[in-house]
This record gives sequence, C-alpha cells and structure tokens, in this order.
Amino acid sequence: MIPTNVVGWDIGGAHVKAAAINPEGGIITIYQQPCSLWKGIEQLREAVDCIMQTLTDENYCHAITMTGELVDLFEHREDGVKQIIDTMTRLLPEKRCLIFAGKYGFLKAEQVEARHYQAIASANWLASGSFAAQKVASGLFVDIGSTTTDILLLNDGKVLAEGYTDYQRLLSQELIYTGIVRTAVMAVAQTALDQGQEIGLMAEYFATMADVYRVTGELKELHDQCETADGAEKTIAASARRLSRMIGCDFFPDELPRWQHFAENIRTRQLQKIQQGCERQLFARRAREHGFSKNSPLIGAGVGRFLVKQIALNLGHPYLDFSDFFPEPENRTGITGADCAPAVAVACLASKFYSAD
Repeated sequence: MIPTNVVGWDIGGAHVKAAAINPEGGIITIYQQPCSLWKGIEQLREAVDCIMQTLTDENYCHAITMTGELVDLFEHREDGVKQIIDTMTRLLPEKRCLIFAGKYGFLKAEQVEARHYQAIASANWLASGSFAAQKVASGLFVDIGSTTTDILLLNDGKVLAEGYTDYQRLLSQELIYTGIVRTAVMAVAQTALDQGQEIGLMAEYFATMADVYRVTGELKELHDQCETADGAEKTIAASARRLSRMIGCDFFPDELPRWQHFAENIRTRQLQKIQQGCERQLFARRAREHGFSKNSPLIGAGVGRFLVKQIALNLGHPYLDFSDFFPEPENRTGITGADCAPAVAVACLASKFYSAD
C-alpha cells in the first residue's frame, strides 16, 4: 500500500504537534495545538479533533510518537502509553495508524502489547534523531523545545545514544530538562546579575523562560501558546514585571532596559547549561572513535534552535537547520519542520514503512 499522505503525531504533555507529508517526503502542513493533558484525556481528544478538522484528505495514514505519558494524569508511564494509544486509535482511521516503538521500529496499533510500552514511552527524540542521522554523515543533533532539550550524536545513519529511557538520558545529559517557554526561571538559575551585582533569585513560580525570550525579542508569537505564570498578558512589559518579581522588585516602564539586561543574563545561563551538555557529547569517547571533527555540524531543531546556532558559533562548528532537510517551501500555518521535528520525522520514517507494506 502506498499512501497519498502521512500525518505524524507527536503527543506531548503541553502540546499536540502534527505534520502532514506527501509520498516524496515534502511537507504539506504542520500544526501545533495547545493540550494541557494533565487536566484530563479530553484535552487530547479536543486538540486532535481540532487538527483533524483541517485535514480534508481522507486518505491519510498516521504515525504516532509521544512524551505525554509522563503527565500526572496517569498512574504510571505504561498506563499513559496505553491510554494515549487507545484514545488516538479511536480518533484516527482504523488500521491506518502506526505507533513508533523505538528499538522495535513501527508497530501497527493492533500489534502493540504491554511489553512494548517502555519502548514507546518518550521515544520521540529517537524518531527525530534517526531521521536527521539519515541526512548527515556525522553531527550533533540538538532539539531545544518549549520544555526540554535533546542532544544526540549522529554518525553513519545512526543515533549513537548512550541512554534510552528518560532516566538514562538525564544521567548521560542527552536529555536536559530545560526549554524556552514552559521552564520556570527558578529552574534555570539560582542567581543572576542585576545592575552589576550578583543577586539570588526567589524560588517562586513568578516567571518562565517565555518571559525572558519575550523581553529579548526572540520568542515568536506562534510558539507562545502556554499560560503565563500569573495568568496575565504576554506583552514585553508584563514579562518584565514578572521577571522583576524574581528579585523582589517592582517594574516601572522607564526601567525596561534594566530588565532587558536581566533577561539577557538569564538567557546566558540557560545557554551555558545547554552548551555544556553539547560539549560533553562532542568530547565523549564515542565521538572521538567515530571521527567527529570541527567540520561536523550542529543540527538545530525546536522552537529554541536560535540558541543552537549560537552554540555552534561558540564551539566553532558549522550550523545546519533541520528545516534545510526539506526542499519544499514551508506551509501556510507558519510553523516549520524544525519547530516540530519529531512529528515531521515520524511521518517521514513511517512513509517508508507504509510504502514497503
């Protein structure tokens, strides 16, 4: 069976992302829909229904990867995997739905058993890493999203992963739990510079990294889909006000330059943490064994990939954008292939599976 198009789904705890591709691997369209999955499984149904209403081609086949099984709605990860698969297969056409099971490859929904759940859980990084590895001889794939950062060595068409589960990947620093939207500022730094002085940050949920990147001007409105810490507006002034609370201050409009400098300092601290993770992978023994050099690119993905571009410059490596893997113009939604790399990757990988079926 050769499908007309394939839709790749990346089911997260805060967003549902979907990418439709044609049989040649060109992007048709990409969607990112807010989904507060921790509030209930109906959040997933509503997000998927919203996207499905825009997909007029009934010949789509589907492929699913996920991280949403982590949310505290579910008793444990395996329960989350099962409920997400059950929900998605009820929403999508029967017998036209593949599940990305990591080391097991793709499984038809009806083939999934309990023994596969651990491989399916949070395997979206392997989908995007595997796709990127097919495109470059060697490189470091870095996906900085709204919540997390994945850092993966690639060589000879393979992902050279040290860990597989979230726990293992946190140990190896191939997963760094920091992102440019949802991460609380207090999780990025405990101190920062203000007016030339080092000052401790309050351990309070006053501000998120979205506030930092609104103030620096780097967060695009399309990517800014999560609620603010105080439920207030997403303006630069409101973001600066939330940042000022982190050090016990009030915000006055004429002091905006002060909070711009403050935001830049927080940004620097997050970038340094991610860069240290990149250096750890680049200097690892397996990197040396596979001949990584200064010519090996850093491949940037995720809504925070502007930081990857800077890290590549800092480390003296070329930069390659994940979107460069797709020759066709970007789609009408404004969301790019690099913004939603796992959804695009799982669609492209599944397209080959469907074609061979």
